[in-house]
Amino acid sequence: MHGLEGEQMLMRIYIGERDKHGGRPLYEAIVMLLRARHFAGATVLRAIMGFGANARIRTQKVLDLSMDLPIVVECVDAEPKIRAILPELDEMIGGGLITLERAHVITYRGDT
Repeated sequence: MHGLEGEQMLMRIYIGERDKHGGRPLYEAIVMLLRARHFAGATVLRAIMGFGANARIRTQKVLDLSMDLPIVVECVDAEPKIRAILPELDEMIGGGLITLERAHVITYRGDT
């Protein structure tokens, strides 16, 4: 059993699909950073509609060839680990939103 069970922190990073960092998609760069820092895991979710601070609606339409859908990167790990990476994420994310909340982890099975 991995030591992640119990009270942990959930981090959600809201960005756009077109956002880039170092020439690749920002969501990919974030996941690779979390992996390099040995986080328990990360998930990238692609939304079908949303809007952010600029109030521009982003939506998935059949004829829309310029896709810039909302992306959410989620990660659950220990609070100190998440707080420690926030400055690095802040440098990577030009425009976006990061939220933190407590999460109760019931089961986590790492490498067995």
